[in-house]
Amino acid sequence: MKIIQDTLINWYAENHRDLPWRHHPTPYQVWISEVILQQTRVNQGYDYYLRFTERWPTVADLANATEEEVLKMWQGLGYYSRARNLHQCAQQVVEEYGGEFPADFDKLLKLKGIGNYTAAAISSFVFNLPYAVVDGNVYRVLSRLFDIETPININEGQTLFAHLADELLNREQPGLHNQAMMEFGALQCTPKNPNCLLCPLQSHCLAFTHQTVMQRPIKLQKTKVSTRYLNYLVIRINEQIYLHKRSDNDIWRNLYDFPCIESQEPMCVEQVIQSEGFRQFIGDKPFTIIRISPTFTHKLTHRTLIAQFIEIKLEEELLRIETKGVFLTHESDLGNYPIPRLIDLYLNT
Repeated sequence: MKIIQDTLINWYAENHRDLPWRHHPTPYQVWISEVILQQTRVNQGYDYYLRFTERWPTVADLANATEEEVLKMWQGLGYYSRARNLHQCAQQVVEEYGGEFPADFDKLLKLKGIGNYTAAAISSFVFNLPYAVVDGNVYRVLSRLFDIETPININEGQTLFAHLADELLNREQPGLHNQAMMEFGALQCTPKNPNCLLCPLQSHCLAFTHQTVMQRPIKLQKTKVSTRYLNYLVIRINEQIYLHKRSDNDIWRNLYDFPCIESQEPMCVEQVIQSEGFRQFIGDKPFTIIRISPTFTHKLTHRTLIAQFIEIKLEEELLRIETKGVFLTHESDLGNYPIPRLIDLYLNT
């Protein structure tokens, strides 16, 4: 184990990327960076990190922001529950710990949205406590080093990899070790085209010996992907437009989109116009269909969304809206609202 630890740290010293949260890491910086990068590549998350820490330099500043401001800043990253948890966690740190993250792994775990991985990152990177991080990069490095066939997304596999990561952890330099493991997986032991021939751990890698590198790690495909059809009504009157705030426990909670008629199957425009949902929105008001968008396909983790946007011009304002959360706003103000990536894609076409 010692030779692997030393090899990783030496490799990291020569190859690591210069990232702002690594210079003089504070709990706040590490927390923001790790939450942003959980399901985001560094080259995409880098600018978001800079914008977040410039807008809200401390956890207290973030706690004082509104949820809508945080969601707007997060726009484009997806997985918006991360942004809501980020905001609530900031408020919790201020209320319970006076704006200072606790230097205690178990207390960190009790904060909103912080799990084993993020708690281990803060504990080791900032406080140098001996907790091993296990993220996608670490799963990949360990599964190849030890040629493990156990899937990483079952309880047995997660327990096994957590134990291996802890066994391999350099307890004298846990923060540096964890950073080296993660960076090694990101740059050297990559998912596709890993540089095995020039890998400093090649002689220790069982998957390289057994020629199973590209079969590791193993992940069971358990998630069934459903398809949803969204027929958006982009309703304009003069220079104003109707928006809808999503408030139920569904995708994009507390983000804004347009009034929508969802269907189990694709609908043509004539079917949309004849639907009960359309009558609830428009009633007997005269309208003109200005444009029908091409079909947009947007993939989420467990869903595929297929959307069309029907642009409608009204001559007079709707007096009654049956659907909760629909309101009229000036079209020039659209940029002030946090919107899902799908809506952003449509607006930019």
